[in-house]
Amino acid sequence: MKFIEKATLIIYSTIILIVSFILCLLVFGWIDIGLVGTVIKDLITGATSGKITLGISVIFILLSIKCIFFDSSTKTKDNSSQGVLLENESGKLMISKETLENLVNSVALNFQNAEDVTTRVELDRENKVKVFVNLIVNSDAIIKDLSSNLQAKIKEKIKTATDLEVKEVNITVKKVAPKQEEQ
Repeated sequence: MKFIEKATLIIYSTIILIVSFILCLLVFGWIDIGLVGTVIKDLITGATSGKITLGISVIFILLSIKCIFFDSSTKTKDNSSQGVLLENESGKLMISKETLENLVNSVALNFQNAEDVTTRVELDRENKVKVFVNLIVNSDAIIKDLSSNLQAKIKEKIKTATDLEVKEVNITVKKVAPKQEEQ
């Protein structure tokens, strides 16, 4: 949330708390309804206080419309779900998550002991990449060496191809495929 949205939410919550508290006091008969009516009448009909009340009301109406209809987090999420937008003096380049996933899959499938690969890529606000790889390896694989080499190769390939920093490469070996008998 942006600062203005947080401030608006805090102010609204405080106003609702005060109004609810006053209504409870009225219901229990602990304060006189005439007193509350007089205070409200003075706030609305007073020359200076009426203008201040009107100004605050207009500001709250505009902030409400902004918060309800113009959610600022939507644009950020949409861009990060699509991929990474890189800009330079010549123009813009959008590298989709699908492109990064395909790049990781091609690196992983080039390893001799990798049988099947599925990949998921996440991007943070600084355009740093987190890669999640699910592997099925053959029974001859030395999993520790394979994963270490695969992590290094994926980081290197993404850095070379896209100039993006890879924050981490997480590998899950889902299954070891049994040896296929030669016939």
